[in-house]
Amino acid sequence: MTTRRTFLKGISGVVAAAVGGIESPANAQAGKLDENDPQAVSLGYKHETTKVDKAKFPKHEASQKCSNCQLFQGKASDAWGPCPIFGNKQVAANGWCNSYVKKV
Repeated sequence: MTTRRTFLKGISGVVAAAVGGIESPANAQAGKLDENDPQAVSLGYKHETTKVDKAKFPKHEASQKCSNCQLFQGKASDAWGPCPIFGNKQVAANGWCNSYVKKV
């Protein structure tokens, strides 16, 4: 016989497992962003900040790169890290896009 207490203990374990990081396709690390991805193209994303078209993106500065952007979800020492602008796909730490916001 299942008591209410047993049921609640069991369900809390399921919830903890779901939230706690059991690897699933949804939780798996996203792949690297392709520069030819339509959203990447529309935001001028480049894997290397020095290759940004300055005529199209005059606000771009060479010191701006994904690793010092507020949106970059990786560590400062990571070569690639997730970015919420691109569905958490991995962007290059030395990359840049027009959504750049300086990390404070």
